[in-house]
Amino acid sequence: MSTSTELRRAHNQQTRIIYTILIVRTFFWLIVIAALTAAAWLAWALLVPIEPFAQTFVLLHPGYSTRRIAAELKKSGIIRSEDAFILWHYLHNGHSLKAGEYLFEKPANTLDVERRLARGDVYFRTVVVPEGFTMFDIARAVEAAGLGPAEDFLKVAQSDTSLISDLVPGAKSLEGYLFPDTYEFSRMMTMHEIAAAMVKQFRQVTKEIGLISTSTAPMQLTVTMASIIEKETSVPEERPLVASVYYNRLAKNIALDADPSIIYAELLAGIYTGALHHDDMQFNSPYNTYKHVGLPPGPIANPGKSALEAAIRPATSDYYYFVADAAGHHRFARTIEEHNQNVAIYRKAMRGK
Repeated sequence: MSTSTELRRAHNQQTRIIYTILIVRTFFWLIVIAALTAAAWLAWALLVPIEPFAQTFVLLHPGYSTRRIAAELKKSGIIRSEDAFILWHYLHNGHSLKAGEYLFEKPANTLDVERRLARGDVYFRTVVVPEGFTMFDIARAVEAAGLGPAEDFLKVAQSDTSLISDLVPGAKSLEGYLFPDTYEFSRMMTMHEIAAAMVKQFRQVTKEIGLISTSTAPMQLTVTMASIIEKETSVPEERPLVASVYYNRLAKNIALDADPSIIYAELLAGIYTGALHHDDMQFNSPYNTYKHVGLPPGPIANPGKSALEAAIRPATSDYYYFVADAAGHHRFARTIEEHNQNVAIYRKAMRGK
């Protein structure tokens, strides 16, 4: 073999080695660049906050997979990447993500979002139930809070009497036992659970005031009386006196003549127009305490603690009548003559306004 041939072979071998080194180096730098690019992308996807355009609610139902949760968050504009969210979740801790409704209204990165879901930092909706609200009022409040249609709550309130069957066997609805309070509910809760929370609060308060242990009347009669007291006056200190008037009338077999009972009768019939007229006093209903002597067949609203206490512990009086005094209180009377005088005073005061 000639020297020139050997030199060519040596040169070719050296060239192949150089090419190999160049290829390896190129591949190495491609890997480094890809890794750096991936790391930069992951850091961008995980660490750079996103600011919602407005208040954004995301509802995550029980049973959603991590991928489904990531998809919901991405669709709502809360995270930048589903894959980055999933990767971080499993690499970081892998703790389960809690179902519920979440409110996003401030800038947050994916790490913040994942931590919130792991904590179960869900959004609760406030439902305010004032004293004297009927189940119809509560149903509208539940709907206004975004918890579902009023009709759905009303169906539960009118039918799910098993919640109070031990207290009031044979109850026709939950009216009277949905205790007035301020509640925090999640959209994950059913209408049954919402109503049950209100009944639970009723049980707690009635236990505190000794309703079961101190009242000699059946629960339904006491709560019915309390509901009328609640609707007749918003002044707590007047309620025991109002209670005494009604108990005095019951004892003498005199009709209670409670206007709120007629309103409730018309609410049940779906014909209440927002105001009472003289003809309404003749409305044919067992809830009409002008036509029927005694208490109506059930509560006409949901009384608060003060009204329940007044129904248990009424004042002692010889009053049989009362009328508003045009200043937010009432005038009480022993006789119809005295009552008529109070009515005249009230009408004169109203004309003067």
